[in-house]
Amino acid sequence: VREAYSHEVISAGWWPGGGPVAEPAFYTYAYPEPPRFADAPVRPEGATYSREMGEFILPYETVRTALSPDDAVLEFLESTYVAGADLGGWERAALERVPAHERERAH
Repeated sequence: VREAYSHEVISAGWWPGGGPVAEPAFYTYAYPEPPRFADAPVRPEGATYSREMGEFILPYETVRTALSPDDAVLEFLESTYVAGADLGGWERAALERVPAHERERAH
């Protein structure tokens, strides 16, 4: 547990609803939160930043009614990751790699 937040991290997950976020939603947060993270432009439309929670929220209803729910969630995860990594000054080239299934397709 001690190592859990010893380095920068972006976490994502699913919230079934309750408390400050009454409805089911996907969420992401960065720790430590980089400056201007809350104001970063994230996708898809309908994703918002909750100052109370300190995280981005994508309501399940937005995903459920999207033309492509899978794409809506992927856009949310990718755009919040990019916001946190870029604003946090992460060395993305050292952290990111092409997934194996995409490398195999390229050959």
